[in-house]
Amino acid sequence: MNCRFVRRLVLCGLCAVLALVATACSRSPQYSSLPAGTQVLAFGDSVTYGTGAAKGEDYPSKLAEISGWEIQNRGLPGDTTEGAMARLATTLEETRPALVILEIGGNDFLRRVPENQTRDNIRSMLKTIRQAGIPVVLVSVPRFSLAGAAFGALPDAKLYAELAKDEAVPLIPDIFADILSDPALKSDQVHPNAAGYVKLAEGIAARLADTGLLARR
Repeated sequence: MNCRFVRRLVLCGLCAVLALVATACSRSPQYSSLPAGTQVLAFGDSVTYGTGAAKGEDYPSKLAEISGWEIQNRGLPGDTTEGAMARLATTLEETRPALVILEIGGNDFLRRVPENQTRDNIRSMLKTIRQAGIPVVLVSVPRFSLAGAAFGALPDAKLYAELAKDEAVPLIPDIFADILSDPALKSDQVHPNAAGYVKLAEGIAARLADTGLLARR
Protein backbone atom coordinates (compact mmCIF):
# COMPACT_ATOMS: atom_id res chain seq x y z
CA MET A 1 0.00 0.00 0.00
CA ASN A 2 1.27 3.47 -0.84
CA CYS A 3 2.88 5.08 2.25
CA ARG A 4 1.43 8.50 1.41
CA PHE A 5 -2.05 6.96 1.25
CA VAL A 6 -1.52 5.26 4.62
CA ARG A 7 -0.40 8.53 6.22
CA ARG A 8 -3.49 10.22 4.81
CA LEU A 9 -5.74 7.53 6.32
CA VAL A 10 -4.04 7.91 9.70
CA LEU A 11 -4.38 11.70 9.55
CA CYS A 12 -8.09 11.46 8.67
CA GLY A 13 -8.65 9.05 11.55
CA LEU A 14 -6.88 11.38 13.96
CA CYS A 15 -8.99 14.32 12.80
CA ALA A 16 -12.15 12.28 13.34
CA VAL A 17 -11.10 11.41 16.88
CA LEU A 18 -10.28 15.04 17.66
CA ALA A 19 -13.66 16.10 16.31
CA LEU A 20 -15.42 13.62 18.60
CA VAL A 21 -13.44 14.86 21.58
CA ALA A 22 -14.28 18.48 20.76
CA THR A 23 -17.96 17.62 20.48
CA ALA A 24 -17.93 15.83 23.82
CA CYS A 25 -16.17 18.74 25.50
CA SER A 26 -18.70 21.21 24.14
CA ARG A 27 -21.61 19.46 25.85
CA SER A 28 -22.99 20.57 29.19
CA PRO A 29 -20.83 19.56 32.15
CA GLN A 30 -21.82 16.31 33.84
CA TYR A 31 -22.46 16.13 37.58
CA SER A 32 -22.95 13.52 40.28
CA SER A 33 -26.60 12.85 41.07
CA LEU A 34 -28.07 14.50 44.16
CA PRO A 35 -29.80 12.07 46.53
CA ALA A 36 -33.33 12.36 47.89
CA GLY A 37 -33.57 14.95 50.65
CA THR A 38 -31.00 17.27 49.05
CA GLN A 39 -31.66 20.97 49.64
CA VAL A 40 -32.33 22.71 46.30
CA LEU A 41 -33.20 26.36 45.68
CA ALA A 42 -35.73 27.36 43.02
CA PHE A 43 -35.04 31.07 42.55
CA GLY A 44 -36.98 33.39 40.28
CA ASP A 45 -40.14 35.34 39.69
CA SER A 46 -43.89 34.57 39.58
CA VAL A 47 -43.37 31.51 37.37
CA THR A 48 -41.20 29.96 40.08
CA TYR A 49 -43.67 31.14 42.73
CA GLY A 50 -46.54 29.43 40.91
CA THR A 51 -48.83 32.29 39.90
CA GLY A 52 -51.78 30.90 37.95
CA ALA A 53 -52.16 27.69 39.97
CA ALA A 54 -53.16 26.69 43.48
CA LYS A 55 -50.73 26.26 46.36
CA GLY A 56 -48.67 23.12 45.88
CA GLU A 57 -49.18 23.12 42.11
CA ASP A 58 -46.10 25.26 41.39
CA TYR A 59 -43.23 23.69 39.48
CA PRO A 60 -40.85 23.46 42.50
CA SER A 61 -43.46 21.40 44.39
CA LYS A 62 -43.98 19.12 41.41
CA LEU A 63 -40.24 18.78 40.84
CA ALA A 64 -39.82 17.86 44.51
CA GLU A 65 -42.32 15.03 44.00
CA ILE A 66 -40.37 13.77 40.99
CA SER A 67 -36.89 14.11 42.48
CA GLY A 68 -37.36 13.51 46.19
CA TRP A 69 -35.40 16.70 46.88
CA GLU A 70 -36.32 19.34 49.45
CA ILE A 71 -36.91 22.33 47.18
CA GLN A 72 -37.09 25.82 48.63
CA ASN A 73 -39.39 27.99 46.50
CA ARG A 74 -38.03 31.54 46.49
CA GLY A 75 -40.03 32.85 43.57
CA LEU A 76 -41.16 36.45 43.95
CA PRO A 77 -44.02 37.69 41.74
CA GLY A 78 -43.07 40.78 39.76
CA ASP A 79 -39.36 40.38 40.42
CA THR A 80 -36.88 41.67 37.85
CA THR A 81 -33.29 40.61 37.34
CA GLU A 82 -32.19 43.70 39.27
CA GLY A 83 -34.40 42.84 42.24
CA ALA A 84 -33.40 39.18 42.14
CA MET A 85 -29.74 40.09 42.03
CA ALA A 86 -30.16 42.21 45.18
CA ARG A 87 -31.71 39.36 47.21
CA LEU A 88 -29.68 36.44 45.89
CA ALA A 89 -26.74 36.41 48.32
CA THR A 90 -29.00 36.55 51.37
CA THR A 91 -31.18 33.77 49.97
CA LEU A 92 -28.15 31.55 49.38
CA GLU A 93 -27.04 32.08 52.99
CA GLU A 94 -30.52 31.28 54.31
CA THR A 95 -31.14 28.15 52.25
CA ARG A 96 -27.60 26.75 51.74
CA PRO A 97 -28.63 24.74 48.68
CA ALA A 98 -26.69 22.05 46.86
CA LEU A 99 -28.21 23.24 43.57
CA VAL A 100 -29.89 26.40 42.28
CA ILE A 101 -32.50 26.46 39.51
CA LEU A 102 -32.61 30.02 38.17
CA GLU A 103 -35.67 31.27 36.26
CA ILE A 104 -35.74 35.05 35.80
CA GLY A 105 -36.06 37.74 33.14
CA GLY A 106 -39.68 37.72 32.03
CA ASN A 107 -40.54 40.92 33.89
CA ASP A 108 -37.53 42.63 32.36
CA PHE A 109 -38.95 41.84 28.92
CA LEU A 110 -42.42 43.07 29.87
CA ARG A 111 -40.96 46.31 31.26
CA ARG A 112 -38.66 46.73 28.26
CA VAL A 113 -35.47 46.74 30.28
CA PRO A 114 -32.50 46.97 27.88
CA GLU A 115 -31.40 43.47 26.93
CA ASN A 116 -27.76 44.15 27.79
CA GLN A 117 -28.78 45.07 31.33
CA THR A 118 -30.86 41.91 31.71
CA ARG A 119 -28.01 39.80 30.36
CA ASP A 120 -25.46 41.43 32.67
CA ASN A 121 -27.70 40.95 35.72
CA ILE A 122 -28.26 37.26 35.01
CA ARG A 123 -24.55 36.79 34.36
CA SER A 124 -23.81 38.38 37.72
CA MET A 125 -26.23 36.00 39.45
CA LEU A 126 -24.72 32.97 37.76
CA LYS A 127 -21.26 34.04 38.90
CA THR A 128 -22.43 34.72 42.46
CA ILE A 129 -23.92 31.23 42.69
CA ARG A 130 -20.89 29.52 41.19
CA GLN A 131 -18.46 31.50 43.36
CA ALA A 132 -20.36 30.10 46.35
CA GLY A 133 -19.45 26.64 45.06
CA ILE A 134 -23.03 25.76 44.09
CA PRO A 135 -24.04 24.24 40.74
CA VAL A 136 -26.69 26.22 38.88
CA VAL A 137 -28.98 25.49 35.96
CA LEU A 138 -30.62 28.24 33.92
CA VAL A 139 -34.20 28.11 32.67
CA SER A 140 -34.76 29.84 29.32
CA VAL A 141 -37.55 32.40 29.31
CA PRO A 142 -39.38 33.39 26.11
CA ARG A 143 -39.39 36.97 24.94
CA PHE A 144 -43.06 37.82 25.32
CA SER A 145 -44.94 39.58 22.55
CA LEU A 146 -48.63 40.02 21.79
CA ALA A 147 -48.13 38.68 18.27
CA GLY A 148 -46.27 35.63 19.52
CA ALA A 149 -48.91 34.92 22.14
CA ALA A 150 -51.72 35.34 19.61
CA PHE A 151 -50.17 32.92 17.11
CA GLY A 152 -48.89 30.43 19.70
CA ALA A 153 -45.21 30.96 18.91
CA LEU A 154 -42.98 32.28 21.68
CA PRO A 155 -39.32 31.36 21.14
CA ASP A 156 -36.72 31.53 23.89
CA ALA A 157 -34.89 34.81 24.24
CA LYS A 158 -31.45 34.24 22.72
CA LEU A 159 -29.57 35.67 25.67
CA TYR A 160 -30.16 32.50 27.72
CA ALA A 161 -28.35 30.20 25.31
CA GLU A 162 -25.56 32.78 25.04
CA LEU A 163 -25.18 32.99 28.82
CA ALA A 164 -25.27 29.22 29.27
CA LYS A 165 -22.48 28.84 26.73
CA ASP A 166 -20.39 31.72 28.06
CA GLU A 167 -20.73 30.68 31.71
CA ALA A 168 -20.66 26.90 31.07
CA VAL A 169 -23.89 26.17 32.94
CA PRO A 170 -26.63 23.72 31.94
CA LEU A 171 -29.57 25.27 30.12
CA ILE A 172 -33.21 24.20 30.23
CA PRO A 173 -34.42 25.41 26.82
CA ASP A 174 -37.76 25.55 25.02
CA ILE A 175 -40.01 24.02 27.68
CA PHE A 176 -41.32 27.31 29.12
CA ALA A 177 -41.83 28.73 25.63
CA ASP A 178 -43.67 25.58 24.54
CA ILE A 179 -46.01 25.85 27.52
CA LEU A 180 -46.90 29.48 26.80
CA SER A 181 -47.49 28.57 23.16
CA ASP A 182 -50.23 26.09 24.20
CA PRO A 183 -53.52 27.63 25.45
CA ALA A 184 -54.32 24.42 27.34
CA LEU A 185 -51.22 24.84 29.52
CA LYS A 186 -51.42 28.48 30.59
CA SER A 187 -53.56 30.52 32.95
CA ASP A 188 -52.85 33.81 31.14
CA GLN A 189 -50.42 35.12 28.54
CA VAL A 190 -47.37 34.83 30.78
CA HIS A 191 -48.12 32.14 33.39
CA PRO A 192 -48.68 28.38 33.18
CA ASN A 193 -51.69 26.75 34.77
CA ALA A 194 -51.51 23.65 36.98
CA ALA A 195 -51.02 21.35 33.98
CA GLY A 196 -48.39 23.71 32.61
CA TYR A 197 -46.42 23.66 35.85
CA VAL A 198 -46.45 19.86 35.78
CA LYS A 199 -45.04 19.97 32.25
CA LEU A 200 -42.43 22.54 33.33
CA ALA A 201 -41.36 20.35 36.25
CA GLU A 202 -41.14 17.29 34.00
CA GLY A 203 -39.08 19.19 31.42
CA ILE A 204 -36.69 20.47 34.06
CA ALA A 205 -36.38 16.98 35.56
CA ALA A 206 -35.54 15.49 32.16
CA ARG A 207 -32.80 18.06 31.57
CA LEU A 208 -31.40 17.56 35.07
CA ALA A 209 -31.25 13.83 34.37
CA ASP A 210 -29.29 14.58 31.19
CA THR A 211 -26.67 16.46 33.23
CA GLY A 212 -26.45 13.70 35.84
CA LEU A 213 -27.78 15.90 38.66
CA LEU A 214 -30.97 13.85 38.90
CA ALA A 215 -30.77 10.08 38.86
CA ARG A 216 -32.91 8.49 36.17
CA ARG A 217 -35.78 6.38 37.41
